[in-house]
Formats: sequence, structure tokens, C-alpha cells
Amino acid sequence: MSSEEDFVLIVTIVKKGWGNEVVKASRKAGARGGTILFGRGTGIHEIKSIFGMMIEPEKEIVLTISESSVADAILKSITETVKLDEPGMGVGFVVPLANVFGISRNFCEIEEESKKKT
Repeated sequence: MSSEEDFVLIVTIVKKGWGNEVVKASRKAGARGGTILFGRGTGIHEIKSIFGMMIEPEKEIVLTISESSVADAILKSITETVKLDEPGMGVGFVVPLANVFGISRNFCEIEEESKKKT
């Protein structure tokens, strides 16, 4: 397990079909991977209807656990790649994690790499 100072959860919600681009951008910036979930929702830029029935656009929710030291680089890469700074493209946020478990192998590799650099 790890303390909250070490890891964060980056949550990115984008239009259907953009989840893989988010994962690619995350990996390019130092993330080890991500999990894509499917959902639906509406935003102020997506209110549409057909024959008076509301359409709820499909979304992809990407969950990425990363070291807090690379989180800013990951956020920048995602924002630039999927243009999150433009209206209607999606939203993202970061949540500090109190404990991380079950992925120790990946993060042991990170620790070994950082020790080699110093």
C-alpha cells in the first residue's frame, strides 16, 4: 500500500471514441496505462433530441492511477491531445488516493528506475 502523497487518480470524461486517445496521451506522458469505462450523460453543449425525445450522449470515462510527480505532465498531454480546453470536448479532474493496492509490481519498477537515475 502507499500513502496519498505518492499516487493520484486522474479521471477524464470524453465523448465516445476518444478514450483510447486519452490513454495514449497519458502513456506518452509517463502513465503506465488506464481503464476505460462506458457511460452516458449530458452537458450544456450536448442537449439534443429526436422527435421530442432527449438523446443522452455516450461517454468514455478513463481512470488513470499515476505517481503525483508526473500527474501535471499527464494532464497537459491529455488536455492538448483531446482539446479539453475547448467547450464540449470533455472534462477531467484529479483525486488524491489514500491507499493503492494490487499494482505493486508496476510501481516497484518505477522505484527501481528512479533509483538508477540518482
